[in-house]
Amino acid sequence: MLSEFKAFIAKGNVLDLAVAVIIGAAFGKIVTSLTEDVIMPVVGAIFGGLDFSSHFTMLGPVPAGYHGSMTDYAALKKAGAPVLGWGEFVTQVVSFLILAWIIFLMVKAASRAMPRAPEAPKGPTETELLTEIRDELRSRRA
Repeated sequence: MLSEFKAFIAKGNVLDLAVAVIIGAAFGKIVTSLTEDVIMPVVGAIFGGLDFSSHFTMLGPVPAGYHGSMTDYAALKKAGAPVLGWGEFVTQVVSFLILAWIIFLMVKAASRAMPRAPEAPKGPTETELLTEIRDELRSRRA
């Protein structure tokens, strides 16, 4: 069983997948920083200094033992208050869209950089082949 496991791990697909996961995790951190530290502050400035990540709607009463700020989303959430964190959701959607766009651009660039296999010479179509067969059969009868 150990030898089967070693053969499985040694396959190129598994190693490629492992490398992709590691690079993807690191890339995710870069995109998160780009979203939180660069893009969302600019979006917030455009909309009058809004910080979307801290916007929320209270859905019920605050727990009795809570003595923190009523405008601190993270503290309210930690205390167990029923809050709808729509601002954080907007931030995550923007982050996803940025990540998807960057991946799209990377795949597009990689596909352009990859050498393309030469196209196989095109043969006759099915109709042309059937016509040739028909004509050959006719010529044999005559």
